[in-house]
Amino acid sequence: MRIHWPRRVFAQVLLTQVAITTGVVMLVTGLFLAPLSHQLDDQAMRQALSIAQTTAAEPGLVHNLTSTEPSPGGPVQAEAERIRRATGALYIVVMDTRGVRWSHTDTPQIGRHVSTDPSTALAGREIMQIDDGTLGRSARAKVPLRDAHGTIVGAVSVGIAYDSVRERLLGTIPGLLLYAGAALAAGVLAALAVSRRLQRSTHGLAFADISALLDEREAMLHSIREAVLALDARGRIRLLNDEAQRLLELTPDAVGRVLSEVLPPGRAAEVLTGQVDGVDLLTVCRGRVLIANRMPTGDGGAVVTLRDRTELELLGRELDSTHGLLDALRAQDHEHANRLHTLLGLLELGRHEAAVEFVAEVANGRRASAEQVAERVNDPLLSALLVGKSAIAAERGASLHISPNTMLPDVVVDPRDLVTVLGNLIDNALDVASLIEVELRAEGTATVLRVSDNGPGVAPDLREQIFTEGWSTKQSPAHRGRGLGLALVRRLAERYGGVARVGARAGGGAVFTVVLPETLTVRQLTEVGGVQ
Repeated sequence: MRIHWPRRVFAQVLLTQVAITTGVVMLVTGLFLAPLSHQLDDQAMRQALSIAQTTAAEPGLVHNLTSTEPSPGGPVQAEAERIRRATGALYIVVMDTRGVRWSHTDTPQIGRHVSTDPSTALAGREIMQIDDGTLGRSARAKVPLRDAHGTIVGAVSVGIAYDSVRERLLGTIPGLLLYAGAALAAGVLAALAVSRRLQRSTHGLAFADISALLDEREAMLHSIREAVLALDARGRIRLLNDEAQRLLELTPDAVGRVLSEVLPPGRAAEVLTGQVDGVDLLTVCRGRVLIANRMPTGDGGAVVTLRDRTELELLGRELDSTHGLLDALRAQDHEHANRLHTLLGLLELGRHEAAVEFVAEVANGRRASAEQVAERVNDPLLSALLVGKSAIAAERGASLHISPNTMLPDVVVDPRDLVTVLGNLIDNALDVASLIEVELRAEGTATVLRVSDNGPGVAPDLREQIFTEGWSTKQSPAHRGRGLGLALVRRLAERYGGVARVGARAGGGAVFTVVLPETLTVRQLTEVGGVQ
C-alpha cells in the first residue's frame, strides 16, 4: 500500500513535528542508557574494590594467612565468609603469594590456584575489571595484602555478581520508558495544538496553494492603479505597491520602516496611521490630493487604499471658474444688449458723432484692460486667468486690480502650478472681499505671488491652521470638498522649496504671499533682462 505525503500545511507540520519528537525522545533515551550502563559497571567495580580494601585491612587476616594452612574450616575462610555475607558480595577470595586460595564461596576450590592472573595485585597494585571466573561473569577488584612491615603476603579478590548490575540497569528501563512516553505524548499534543492553530491561520491550504496565492497577490497589487499600503501593529510598512510608491513618493526600501519616518508630519500621516477616522478622507500629500480609506486587520495593523484626486480637484476648480465665467458672460450679454440699445438710440436720434465716441470708448476700455494684463504677465495661461477672474469679480460686484509692481516675463517653467496657486488665492479672496489686488513678480529664478483683499482677515492664531487639509469656513460645493485649496497651495510651494504664508493688510484684510523658487529659467531671464 502506497503512503501519500499529505498536501495540507497543518498535516505536514503535524507529521514532521511528531517524527522529530519521536526521534528526539529515542535519541535521548539511548544517550541516557549508554552512560548509565557504564556508570553501573563502574559503581559495581568500586563497590568490589571497597570490600576488598576493607577485607585486606582486617587485623587478624595477615596473621591467620601466615600461621595456618588453607582449609574450609580455617580462620581465613571464616573471616572471608563473614564479610561476604555482610556485604552481599558474590565471593571473597584470599590468596597467598603463590596464588593459592585460602577462602572461596565454593569450599572445594580452597587450596587450589586461582583461575585468573593475580600478578598485578601481588605486585602491589590495585585492579578493577569486569571478567569471567569460576562463578561466572562478575565485577571484581583485587588489592594486595600487606603485613605490618608493608611486605606483600598475599592478595584479596572480591567479586560482585554481574547479574545484579544488569538487573539494576533493566530495572531503570521501565521508568525511563514511562518518562520518555510522557515526553512523547506531551510533544505530540503540542504538535497537534500547533498544527490546529496553523490550520486556522492557513485556512487548510496546501503549500502549493499558498505559493500561488502569494504570486497572485503580488501580481494584483502591482498591477492595480490604486495605491495600497499595509501597516503592522507598530505602524511599520509591511507592503507597498507601485502606485503607493508613486503617489507618496516613497522607495521600496521604505518597507519595514515606521510610517512617520518616511512621511512628513501633517494630516496625511495622521490619516494613514488612523489618528483621523472616517471614510473617503481627503488629504494632500506632496502636492497631490488623495482620497484615503483605512481598514484595520486582525493582528492590529491596517490596510490603507489611496486614490489620486489631483486631476479631479483641478477639474473641479476649473469647473468653478467656468461657472463664474458663464455668469460673467451672461452679465456681459445683458450689458452688451444695453450698449446696443444705447447705440441704436443715438443713431435714431441722428447723433452720429456721439455714437462713434461711445463705441470707441467701450472698445478702448476693454482693450486697455486686457493689454495691461498681457504687458505685465506675458504667460498666456496666467494672463488669461487674470482676465477671467476680473470678469468674475465684476459680476460679483467686486474689483480685481493688478498691482503696479507686477512684472512676470514669459519664462515660467510650469505655468499650471502657478495657475493652481493663483486661482485658489483669488477664489478665496472673492468669497470674502470686494477689493482684491494681485501682484506677480520675479526675484531671480523665483516667482513671488501676492494676493491681498479687504475682507475680515485671518486671526494670528489661525494663520497656520488655515493651511491644513479640511479647514474651511465655507460650505462645500456638491462636486468636491472644501478645505483643500490653501493646503494644496502650501504643498505646491513646499514641493518647489518655497513658502506660503498669510499676514495682515494695512487698513484691514489679509495678504497671502507665496514664493516658488526655481520656476523661472535663467537663460530666458537673460534674454528679457532689458525689459525687467
